[in-house]
Amino acid sequence: MPFATNVFVNCPFDSEYRPLLRALLFTILDLGFEPRLTLERLNSGETRIAKILELIEDAKFGVHDLSRVQAAAAGEFYRLNMPFELGLDMACRLYKTGQWIEKKCLVLGAEAFDYQAAISDLAGSDIRSHKGRPSLLTAAVRNWLNAEASLGAIGPAAVWSRFNDFMADNFDNLRARGFSRADIRDLEPAELVFEMKAWILGHPA
Repeated sequence: MPFATNVFVNCPFDSEYRPLLRALLFTILDLGFEPRLTLERLNSGETRIAKILELIEDAKFGVHDLSRVQAAAAGEFYRLNMPFELGLDMACRLYKTGQWIEKKCLVLGAEAFDYQAAISDLAGSDIRSHKGRPSLLTAAVRNWLNAEASLGAIGPAAVWSRFNDFMADNFDNLRARGFSRADIRDLEPAELVFEMKAWILGHPA
């Protein structure tokens, strides 16, 4: 997969984040890019850090959602994976030469300025807020990729409408193929991406 159209996706993968993840993956694919995430390969013999570094080096673009770094309950630790991977991506651009100096990052948060409590070094950076709403995440990612890659893409509302059409069609299709509601809800990201690609191919914007 070409460096210029790969997008490294750094976000939570738990069930609570899944509605945002679905919208994020569809937006990237619908604009003609390839999402790259650690769950695309399920090889238990592959170390996670090696996989992350490979994906970062293979992607010109990186989307980093820091909306879930805060501990959810008293006594829990902050979730540091996302800030750590953001740092690796930024370091790749700063310390490597060649095509890597063209790398670009989008940092997302749930609310404006929440991230500063965890990573004050990002103060002054352009952070986009999605307020936990998939439609706002779709708009933020669409607008960023459209600007950074000079796409002339369809509008955010059109991408969001297409995503909802996909979700409805995919549900009916998977149910007809013997998937339960729970199967569809818990569909692995790699399989979800496969279904999205097939739908987009049959429904060009």
